[in-house]
Amino acid sequence: MSRSRRSIHRRVLLAAAISATCALGPAGAAMAAAPAQVQTHQTSYTVDSAQLGQGLYQSAYSARNNVLWVTSSVGYPPVTQTQLLKVDPETLKVKAAYTPPLKDEATGAREAIYGVAVDDVHNTVWTTNTLDNSVAVYSQRTGEHLASLPGVKHPRDVVVDQKRNLVWTAGLEDGSVVAFDSRTYQEKKRVTVAGATPAGVAVDGRTGIVYAADLTNGQLIEISPASDKPRLIPAGKGTIDVALSADGRTAYAVNQGSGSVAVIDLQAGVVQKEIATGAGALAAATDPCTGNVFVANRESGTTTVVDPRKGIVLADLATGANTDHVVVAHGTAYVVDKAAVGAQAMDSVHRIRTTG
Repeated sequence: MSRSRRSIHRRVLLAAAISATCALGPAGAAMAAAPAQVQTHQTSYTVDSAQLGQGLYQSAYSARNNVLWVTSSVGYPPVTQTQLLKVDPETLKVKAAYTPPLKDEATGAREAIYGVAVDDVHNTVWTTNTLDNSVAVYSQRTGEHLASLPGVKHPRDVVVDQKRNLVWTAGLEDGSVVAFDSRTYQEKKRVTVAGATPAGVAVDGRTGIVYAADLTNGQLIEISPASDKPRLIPAGKGTIDVALSADGRTAYAVNQGSGSVAVIDLQAGVVQKEIATGAGALAAATDPCTGNVFVANRESGTTTVVDPRKGIVLADLATGANTDHVVVAHGTAYVVDKAAVGAQAMDSVHRIRTTG
């Protein structure tokens, strides 16, 4: 590793450590039993919105470049309209748009992208090419398509473990959880759970433990770096996504079937409380500095802010029809919807900031 790359690597890991440290106090505290009735404490937030384009799916924030990367794909196979958007997080304007490679000249079909994650150590963007059963790698600097890696059946999400140079995804159709080397792009690990349909994935950057949300069986699949034998943790009804507390001791499982987020003690492997968020709960992200969890609810068109320690809803915010995904960076949440508003059927990105 060159001196400049080592320097960048240290800066990225230090930034991640500082971000995680600010939430270690209350986020790691023991949680009380579930309240009989969920209380709502409306906190003041501002929501800024901007129409970006058609077919938005997910977003990921790059601290290294101060950029929000957003994926878009329109329609069903053959998908001819798909882009990786480089968005300014302050103005919410598109700075650049990159088009995935062509697959079929006759139909114009392209390698459609859906899930997205950022690797700031190697300055790359990873996407899931869900319909093509693959993941892809792009340069953050130029937007150049660097590689496509096949062999993951219907991947939804992708996450990066920068400390261990690993990128994790999951095959919804074959129950596999797969890791690739973020430097060589070679497959490093594959664990398959028979009968599982893993969707959302999350990784604990401190330990390297990976969690995948099993939609069919309502559980989390836990995979340790030191073992190929997964641990299965009950989570709820229709578990589709998962986020982690900053200290890695607690998981927040998004249960689509019940429109809720389950707060799970990972050491004990039990649900401590379940908090109603909204119909069609689909995705979650944790704010490491407050410990709060943002949950995107597709059917209700809202993003719910939850205090998981107290088991209360802090706010329920309108974020467009078919709210699809949420990511949190520096205390700000970015939410994408699939509202298809106006004559051009545009989808939007919403920026949520607290004002009190």
